[in-house]
Amino acid sequence: MSHNCDGHECGSCQTGCPENIDEFMAAMNREETLGRIKHKYIVLSGKGGVGKSTVAVNLAVSLALAGNEVGILDVDIHGPSVPKMLNLEDHRLESTGQKLIPAEVGNIKVISIGFLLNSADDAVIWRGPMKAGVIKQFVEDVDWGDLDYLVVDCPPGTGDEPLSVIQTLTGADGCIVVTTPQDVALADVRKSIKFCEKLELPVLGVVENMSGFVCPHCGEVSDIFKSGGGEQMAKEMNVPFLGSVPLDPLVVTAGDKGTPYVYNYAKSAAAQAFEQIVAKLTVPIDQKAKEKKHMLIALPTSDGQLCMHFGHCEKFFIFEVDPAEKKIIAKTVVVPPPHEPGLLPRWLHNEGVDLVIAGGMGQRAQGIFAESGVKVVVGAQSAEAESVVMAYLNGTLETGENVCDH
Repeated sequence: MSHNCDGHECGSCQTGCPENIDEFMAAMNREETLGRIKHKYIVLSGKGGVGKSTVAVNLAVSLALAGNEVGILDVDIHGPSVPKMLNLEDHRLESTGQKLIPAEVGNIKVISIGFLLNSADDAVIWRGPMKAGVIKQFVEDVDWGDLDYLVVDCPPGTGDEPLSVIQTLTGADGCIVVTTPQDVALADVRKSIKFCEKLELPVLGVVENMSGFVCPHCGEVSDIFKSGGGEQMAKEMNVPFLGSVPLDPLVVTAGDKGTPYVYNYAKSAAAQAFEQIVAKLTVPIDQKAKEKKHMLIALPTSDGQLCMHFGHCEKFFIFEVDPAEKKIIAKTVVVPPPHEPGLLPRWLHNEGVDLVIAGGMGQRAQGIFAESGVKVVVGAQSAEAESVVMAYLNGTLETGENVCDH
């Protein structure tokens, strides 16, 4: 049975007309599934051994720790590492009869070819078409539900698997390219960037992994593989540089134990570097919020509560909200730069923030915000960050004295 349409493309699949009813239904199913996933990040590397899976897993965990619903799709068919890194090696996939059920770790859903193997030592010997079919199935036939982010861990290189992922995940936000500082890795990264350009997939940025070795005894950083090569290459290729992650023994320990380092070793040099990378990654999404007439509200917080002193908070919660519908669309947690007079207002303005709600704020900071066109509400009472935002949207936010007026 054929499905007919008048043009080269049809709205049901956006990639050309399906030839039969099975392809038509698959396209509809894929469109419905992807429509429930707000943001899709594809993690690539030009060569193996650069820590791509480590970056993908810790990116997903960082997003989940910020309160997002996150999925990890491991499509490294021949070398799936995600189950090991999340202590899911013994997990086996189950099905509802129509959909595969992902493994779950907290608010992270995980799908990997490793869940289909009898043993972690089993080899997958497949040709390209079979791998492409499984990747499509892992998108179309998995009960992902509603996700804020889907992080895809691709195998190294520019072969069948990355190509199938990009063609299947229509509307992906873009890719994150992982490299190490040495020239042999950087040469392959350039190929990955060109690969994305040809497929019209945005490059969200480059991560330079293993950038210096952190001595576990004295904390001194030694440049085993050099450093700075990734940043220079990103500049030459005219793509964003997200940051450098040092080679820390704790990273290796965490991966082998199945406990991501951003969760278990939050104070390590690698975890702190990665948190800054995640903060940069979530910023471009904010521009889409403005295009949709959404707004961004920033709150200084401590332990998830509104912090009463604007300049001395642990983290900022940045909420993407729809004022008309009075609802929160997404939430991002970012670590502010070191506190210096006048720095935080300019930083938040550069992040695209429209409104700041605080318990107290000095006059100088308020003046800088006013010059930048950012609205400020002071005198809010300490409470859970989300409840403060909802109170503002509903017009019930109560404010008192500015507790930090200096």
